Amino acid sequence: MSAPERTDGAVGAWGWGVSLAAALVACAVAAWVAVAPGGQWGLFVATIAIGAGYLLLFQLVLRRIPADTPGVWIVAVVTILVAGGMTALVPSNAALQFWAFPALWALQSRLVPTLALTAALTVAVFLGFAVSTGDQPGWQVTALLTQGISYAFNIVMGLWLRQVYLVSEARERLLAELTAAQDQLATLHREAGTAAERERISRELHDTIAQSLAGVVLLVQRARREFAAGTLTDDTLQITEDAARAALTETRTLVAGSAPVELHSGGLASALGTLADRFRRETGLEVAVEADSGVDDVLDRERDVVLLRCAQEALANVRKHSDARRVRIALRRDDAGAVLEVGNDGRGFDPLSAPAGYGLPGLRDRLALVGGALEVDGTDGAVRLRAHVPRGGDA
Repeated sequence: MSAPERTDGAVGAWGWGVSLAAALVACAVAAWVAVAPGGQWGLFVATIAIGAGYLLLFQLVLRRIPADTPGVWIVAVVTILVAGGMTALVPSNAALQFWAFPALWALQSRLVPTLALTAALTVAVFLGFAVSTGDQPGWQVTALLTQGISYAFNIVMGLWLRQVYLVSEARERLLAELTAAQDQLATLHREAGTAAERERISRELHDTIAQSLAGVVLLVQRARREFAAGTLTDDTLQITEDAARAALTETRTLVAGSAPVELHSGGLASALGTLADRFRRETGLEVAVEADSGVDDVLDRERDVVLLRCAQEALANVRKHSDARRVRIALRRDDAGAVLEVGNDGRGFDPLSAPAGYGLPGLRDRLALVGGALEVDGTDGAVRLRAHVPRGGDA
């Protein structure tokens, strides 16, 4: 165990109280000796002098010695000598060892040196008894019993207090570690939240603005071809303008953090119809939409958004990859929730070897967030994307 950190020396804040208590005890004992019958005023003066000298030395010098330095041994040796010397003057001054023992325990952080110092104090007080009561019969027995009991009590109390200190220190260390772990966990939560938000924004950008802008690019290319051929019509420009306005609306919606604009004025079935109409105008493909009655009552707004994004992604893939002529969108109810199917008669593909990106993997991640699942059938001429979501609150 390392010594506790002290800012004012080895003894620390307890020094004033200990030294003052020692001086008061010494003065009380000396006064009692002086006023007793046959009192020796010389011993009174000597006791007061030694006590006052120790108090002054302690406060000015000893208590300012830094902890864990050789100077600590000086403090211990002086304290032992004072306790033994005062006992040599008056036997009752042996009571001063009950403040000297705790002082020595506080000075040393290691157990073996502390036991050695308290043993030295016990011997010093015993020798003090030898000087002050050596001419009395049986003084050895009295001194041995007194010091034996004192040293045993010192060990018991010292070890108990040491254990209390160690437990307290361990608790403080655990508290510090717990606080650090909580701070680290909070940091990880913030980082995870930031990463999740970035992922969400990436999906939103891909599923809305990127798709709309891709459509605008295709429409502009169509307009350029018609312009070069001299067949450009206002209908083509109107479709391009509508697509650009839709991308602008989706951008504003994303920035505002609200639900997609397609869902503001109606349910999912209506939004799918609007999406199909726009896709039909932009591509010229035949798009059929089927929706069970009451399907909007099965899902909450979050699941409506997920299925709408699935439809947008499926139509974007049809536009970019399939060379299809007909597209079918079906929204069905089932016992567990709702199912969205988007099929086309275009070119097939292997779902397992599809390139990585924010397309199908992004849809799977989005569906997983609401407890849903995605099935993809890449059969040539019968490509089908099937997204299932549970009822609202059942994820």
